[in-house]
Amino acid sequence: MNKNLVIGMGEALWDVLPEGKKIGGAPANFAYHVSQFGLDSRVISAIGQDALGAEILKTFDEKKLQYNIETVPYPTGTVQVEIDQAGIPQYEIKENVAWDNIPYTARLEALAGRTQAVCFGSLAQRNVVSRNTINRFLDAIPDENEALIVFDVNLRQGFYNKEILCNSMKRCNILKINDEELVTVSRMFGYPGIDLQDKCWILLGKYNLKMLILTCGINGSYVFTPGNVSFQPTPKVEVADTVGAGDSFTAAFIASILKGLPVAEAHVKAVETSAFVCTQQGAMPILPANITE
Repeated sequence: MNKNLVIGMGEALWDVLPEGKKIGGAPANFAYHVSQFGLDSRVISAIGQDALGAEILKTFDEKKLQYNIETVPYPTGTVQVEIDQAGIPQYEIKENVAWDNIPYTARLEALAGRTQAVCFGSLAQRNVVSRNTINRFLDAIPDENEALIVFDVNLRQGFYNKEILCNSMKRCNILKINDEELVTVSRMFGYPGIDLQDKCWILLGKYNLKMLILTCGINGSYVFTPGNVSFQPTPKVEVADTVGAGDSFTAAFIASILKGLPVAEAHVKAVETSAFVCTQQGAMPILPANITE
């Protein structure tokens, strides 16, 4: 059986921006960019029985993005996105929508058996149904797959708590977090006063992680592994918008690691990819061949 699937699991939604709607959700962005690096990826989510849901599937089909998406009796997810003067998106995420209610199915169980890497976040765990599905999926991945289990922290609108964060960090072996999230998490976990790098070393050790990825916007990014740290500055580019840049970073990094690149080289590839995505409108631009080869 082919054990080479890379899974993005959680929210599939429309970002409703001032200039119109764009397909969104970190898991879809992640899976899309992984597929551009030539790996077999899937989005796992849920949509409603509505026009917005049908349009999500149509968009994924056009982008040749493979998916395992159930239709459930809730509206398809939407997010109102306002871009502030600095170009930073502010989100208002609608509640009790389809992706809050992803069912656990036999098909998911079968996918778990073939999973080589999975990326999940905290946002998709705000509702107990999807939270349980994510946890059951992680439990169903065989140990012998030695899968990369990536927890991408995404603290939005208070849709998180210490218990969810703690459980997710215990279940993952790679933690992806940004500098602002790290400050919030450190406060919750009771070590607020120390510098960012020390906080990362503490989390790496406490949760026995293979890697911790810290992104600091224009101030560069770090990849911590036991006994080592890789730093890359953020390239200066003409920013169109930053939506999905972090997801493309994660995708490029994980794809590169799966292809056998050392951490430092995978880190360079991740930085190049996210810098390019920042120069494009929307979260799913086509990556140039010099990045994906």
